[in-house]
Amino acid sequence: MSRTLLMKILATPTAPFRESEVAAEALRMLKKARIPAHLDPIGNIVVGAANEKRFLSRLQRKTRKPLRVFIAHMDHPGFHGVRFKGKALLEVQWHGGAPLGPASNILGAQVWTSRGHGYEASGVITSAKYTKRRLHKAVIRLKHPIDGKAEDVYGGFGFRKPVWFEGSRIYTKAADDLVGAYSILEMARLLSRKHSKNFLGLLTRAEEVGFIGTIGHLEMYQARYQRAQRPLLFVSLETSRTLPGALIGKGPVVRLGDRWTVFDAKGLRTFTELAQQALPGKHQRRVMDGGMCEGSATMAYGFPTVAISIPLGNYHNQNFEGGPDARKGVAPECVDWNDVLGELKLCRALVQQPLERLDPWKQETARFRKSLLRYRKLLRY
Repeated sequence: MSRTLLMKILATPTAPFRESEVAAEALRMLKKARIPAHLDPIGNIVVGAANEKRFLSRLQRKTRKPLRVFIAHMDHPGFHGVRFKGKALLEVQWHGGAPLGPASNILGAQVWTSRGHGYEASGVITSAKYTKRRLHKAVIRLKHPIDGKAEDVYGGFGFRKPVWFEGSRIYTKAADDLVGAYSILEMARLLSRKHSKNFLGLLTRAEEVGFIGTIGHLEMYQARYQRAQRPLLFVSLETSRTLPGALIGKGPVVRLGDRWTVFDAKGLRTFTELAQQALPGKHQRRVMDGGMCEGSATMAYGFPTVAISIPLGNYHNQNFEGGPDARKGVAPECVDWNDVLGELKLCRALVQQPLERLDPWKQETARFRKSLLRYRKLLRY
């Protein structure tokens, strides 16, 4: 497994609607590995098909083998520039979930900025305006002026480095959901030609403001998915807030549902059995209701969905778990490398196992029948 690729992805600037640098890094990796990919009309990356025609033909392949569509997003909560208020003062608007609490909790917090070509001036937050306890706008004092339009600038919270390891723990300015994006890219690289025919990846945009990339993709292709000549299984990969029963370092989580909904019952039962085989005693299983994920969107559009979560410390850079560089309301996100490796193992099991032959209820219904026979005499009045 490539730590180098993970470090590159995590180190790349991103924010809602400003995913171009992550997308460029992903496309470079895919091209180098000779993995087909293309952009859909709103800029999501479809991994595993060189163009729209190939993508649609994958749906129309007549087979009992389910097409597994893995989804992860390329953005993370961050800000867009609004206007300059002097040579080194920038007013910004926040997009996506932001640290909760009083505005004073983030005053003095460091930020990074970019205009789509790597990191530019860093700065600190000097004032902040909250709406319903969430950051709405802020003013940033930059370490040195930036030329050009304020609207071209975007950024997020900054720390000692964009990403670094301490033991197996990874600290970064944005793990959610660049870890999921990495998992799709790495899985595409590791799959054999035989199994890659049953795989598609979808790296989406602007998830943090309401699944915008996923919704756009499903709106465009809903009818094509519905008319697919093969079964479909959508798999949401998320980096989700740690909760009791979903702890960092204890393995990836078979996500039973999110804050909005539970996922496909048959798919989850099959997935649970696969997880027990692939990662016995090294995975977790829970409803991850600390937030919502793109699995809710695919369920809303009527498609069977399962999900995997990597337990995440300091969700959305909120100082929940503390650690290095934590201050007041802000801290770097953190995940465990071993949990990421476990996620990759589960993903490959989902693609490589013949799901069409698995009947998750067969053993249970057999047990039910035995119970009925055992107690049949007692049913008589």
